[in-house]
Amino acid sequence: MKRQLLIAALAAAVCTSLGGCQGPTSEGTGPAAAPTTTPDASSSAAPAKPAPTDMEQLAQRLVTQSAAVKEGDAVLITGRAHDAELLENIAVNVRKVGGFPMIEYSSDRLSKRMFFDVPAQYDSQVDGLVRSLADVLDVVISVNNFTSEDLFEGADPKRMADRGKASESIGAAFLKKNVRTVEVGNNLYPTQWRAARFGMSEDELSRTFWNGVNLDYSELQARGAQVKAALAGGNEVHITHPNGTDLKVRVQGRPVLVSDGIIGADDMKAGGASASVYLPAGEVFTTPVAGTAEGKLVNSRTFYRGKQVDNLTLTFAGGKVTGMSGSGPGYEGMKAEYDAVGDARKDLFGYVDFGINPNVKLPATSQVGNWVPAGTVTVGTGSNTWAGGDNSVPYGITVSLPGSTVTLDGKPVVENGVLKL
Repeated sequence: MKRQLLIAALAAAVCTSLGGCQGPTSEGTGPAAAPTTTPDASSSAAPAKPAPTDMEQLAQRLVTQSAAVKEGDAVLITGRAHDAELLENIAVNVRKVGGFPMIEYSSDRLSKRMFFDVPAQYDSQVDGLVRSLADVLDVVISVNNFTSEDLFEGADPKRMADRGKASESIGAAFLKKNVRTVEVGNNLYPTQWRAARFGMSEDELSRTFWNGVNLDYSELQARGAQVKAALAGGNEVHITHPNGTDLKVRVQGRPVLVSDGIIGADDMKAGGASASVYLPAGEVFTTPVAGTAEGKLVNSRTFYRGKQVDNLTLTFAGGKVTGMSGSGPGYEGMKAEYDAVGDARKDLFGYVDFGINPNVKLPATSQVGNWVPAGTVTVGTGSNTWAGGDNSVPYGITVSLPGSTVTLDGKPVVENGVLKL
């Protein structure tokens, strides 16, 4: 999925990742009950390799630039135990500017047990503790790194939907409070399984990831402003792809947001979704004029809990999904998760996202895409509050379309995967 609002991940919101996305993704979803004795998927994984970057310098940038932490801010820092050095460096840098840090460690094992070992009778509970944090926190900085793509293999889709529904009000509370959020990961964090999906070695993905994180944000801001201006002045977006995608949607008058790596003064003034960045940064996104999406969206290949889904095809009419088809070993589970969400908002066309990061380059043979490479186009259904929309349904389908062509009012803005703005 792309993102539920970042903080919704803390409340186990559900979303389906199709071809790459952020937030709670298909890395954490799936169908039918499993025994509590299932071994931890991460226990046999090789230890994470040190990232080829200066962790202290990165922590300082995250605190002072990306999150703009100031004296007196309450800051929640979340991540896996194997990222302890970075999490602790962030905490120290928060305190160095007079903020108050709190670290929440998690693990794949804990996330799994908190689902399978907790009775279903509590799935509809709103997490009162996390909800109360919306009244306390000013900033959330999260290192988003699932080490297993099939972590929730065997999870009942109805239970996942119930938990997602319970989290919806939490995300809304954090948006209303204008809590600034920074995610390090953006569905690119180097892991062995993710590298395989991109057709790269883990070392190659690591270099790509950190090159994307460590680029000059001032240049990214300038590029983002240019693309934003073009979108803000346009009306109809037309997306085509050799795989059969042919989709039109109107965006005239809709807010256009930029994830450029820094939460600036204007972002803080605007609040809501503007006060979030996703690293590696480099995206410009907007939401549709309601009811205008028409056509066909095809995802040639994606993966659901590690199982391949082929030619997922969504048909749109009147701004919503009117048909879905697909094949492959992962399609049945993905469809079961979709069917379990009993909320018509899941079918509404959600957003259009343009990647603008020149430092993130994926192989042409990659089986999946990602949000940020310059020239990549990503679209999705359902939840779009992270993009400035008003659909907070805790579910969504995200499709990345590297190699697509996009016109804005008939003028090319992306041509065969190359950004023309």
